Amino acid sequence: MRIDGTAYRSIWRDGDGRAVHIFDQTRLPHAFEVITLTSAAAMADAIRTMKTRGAPLIGACGAYGLALALSEDPCDAALARAHATLNATRPTAINLRWALDRLADAVRGLVPGERAAAALQVADAICDEDVAINRAIGEHGLTLIRAAAARRGGGRVNVLTHCNAGWLATVDWGTATAPIYMAHDAGIDVHVWVDETRPRNQGAALTAWELGRHGVPHTLVADNSGGHLMQHGLVDLCLVGTDRVTRDGDVCNKIGTYLKALAAADNGVPFHVCLPSPTIDWRVADGLREIPIEQRAGREVTHVAGLLADGRRAEVRISPEGTEARNDAFDVTPARLVTGLVTERGICRAERAALRAMFPDLAAAHGD
Repeated sequence: MRIDGTAYRSIWRDGDGRAVHIFDQTRLPHAFEVITLTSAAAMADAIRTMKTRGAPLIGACGAYGLALALSEDPCDAALARAHATLNATRPTAINLRWALDRLADAVRGLVPGERAAAALQVADAICDEDVAINRAIGEHGLTLIRAAAARRGGGRVNVLTHCNAGWLATVDWGTATAPIYMAHDAGIDVHVWVDETRPRNQGAALTAWELGRHGVPHTLVADNSGGHLMQHGLVDLCLVGTDRVTRDGDVCNKIGTYLKALAAADNGVPFHVCLPSPTIDWRVADGLREIPIEQRAGREVTHVAGLLADGRRAEVRISPEGTEARNDAFDVTPARLVTGLVTERGICRAERAALRAMFPDLAAAHGD
């Protein structure tokens, strides 16, 4: 995507593969800073501390992190250690383990001297494939926005989204934002309600920032206002991303997604999930029972960071001293509340038979 006229991906490497560059997403929207990473440990820290985040992007980051490890030491033990370290950083999003396993499987049969170069090739391929996947998701999702515009007689289409499923969460385009960018670029009058997405405020900090840089009309709203907007006919469709989808169509996404899906169902608002195929976990059927939900520090709930009037960044407490906070990072939306899954191969229902029909090769590869 473009920022002030310059094209970027969310991750890129030096020519020799010994350094990888990402944006520090904890500094956005107030500062646009690039971090250079030269080791698997540094990459693991960036993922853990959410300097980089988003299921597809941390998959790509994990792959490059493993490649960095192999450039230092290509032996089996080093490969296993780096894989375990990176995999432990974020337990919920399936893309990370998928990318790590794919790269490890590709190099394991090679002699050590060949591993580093092969790892870079796999990591590069994962990034290029992610861009193509998200572009295709955008093209299929665009049909939903066109249909909504037709229902409105060409009037403004209001899309509600949650968290950041934009190009900052992927290598490029984004998942839930890809259809929005394509609609805007096609001249459709599209407007986005941006959920703030407490407690880390990825909607307020990231989605609003990238939509603004692309010129897409948007309005920031409090997380609790989505149902109210739907009741008053101000939402035409919901588009969200996902960190893991089960083979039966349950969707795990940023905490608060489930409440939006409930409100959408009650108000007859279409609720679509933009789903790259690497995010499908074919081993899991019941999302509520089988998907591990990341528990993050309570400080993210009790404190909020922002910019002071004098331009300094600060973190302030918003709860009484000594108050304990629980911080579940994700929730699970049952398949019955999902209108459809927007994938790179088309749109399907959130159910096992439809997913198998859309991805027969992947289902068969996982014995489903």
